[in-house]
Amino acid sequence: MDVINVNDIGLHVQVEGPDFGPPVMFANSLGTDLRLWDGVVARLPPGLRIIRYDKRGHGLSDCPAPPYSMGALITEAEGVMDALAVRDAVFVGLSIGGLIVQGLAAKRLDLLRAVVLSNTAAKIGTRAMWEERIAAIRADGLPAMTDAILERWFAPAFRSSAAVAPWRRMVETCPEDGYVGCCAAIAGTDFYNISGDLRLPTLVIAGDRDGATPPDLVRELADLIPGARFELMRGTGHLPCVEDPGTYAGHLVDFLGSIGHLP
Repeated sequence: MDVINVNDIGLHVQVEGPDFGPPVMFANSLGTDLRLWDGVVARLPPGLRIIRYDKRGHGLSDCPAPPYSMGALITEAEGVMDALAVRDAVFVGLSIGGLIVQGLAAKRLDLLRAVVLSNTAAKIGTRAMWEERIAAIRADGLPAMTDAILERWFAPAFRSSAAVAPWRRMVETCPEDGYVGCCAAIAGTDFYNISGDLRLPTLVIAGDRDGATPPDLVRELADLIPGARFELMRGTGHLPCVEDPGTYAGHLVDFLGSIGHLP
């Protein structure tokens, strides 16, 4: 296991491809680990340098006591890139991962060539909503919330298939402290002003069955960023990279090609 320490937090990192290939980095959603991107990565052309990591409290990374701040999550993504000497990367972030990418683009534009903001927004939900979710998890445990989470994540056809089983396990085994810690980070994040000032190539992806970040909310983010490209994936929920990795990878490869970021 590869671990990079950032401010005494050990972050599980997986790097694939040649050291000097065009770098593409991925940040996961709430409740998932870096396996979120398996189907997409398998469909990308060879020669890219693929960097995935588990944010704090998720996967094989350290799980400090909550609450967490968005600033800490952004600093840890920045630290991974600095440790690997990554520059001019395309950074793909989904949900909370998309918030991390927006914050990093505002803070360290020197690290990024372009961004892909998937199933995310400048602000996700309200503080009261996230505080209610934290209280419910503390009262009943994360497994009690799994059905509601999967309903937001996936369209009905996928949710009723055997393919949903590993994602159910992923939610149920996510450290509770990590999940509620990241809920607190989302609750305190409003990037409307920050994201409206972004000036770099941007692809925004939405799922038309997304129950966590509905497509109109995601489109609003695309409209904030001058020149952003918007793609709506039909028949998918909050994790279109899982439900339809082929289409998702196609959108990503087209975007990489349009900015000259293919090997």
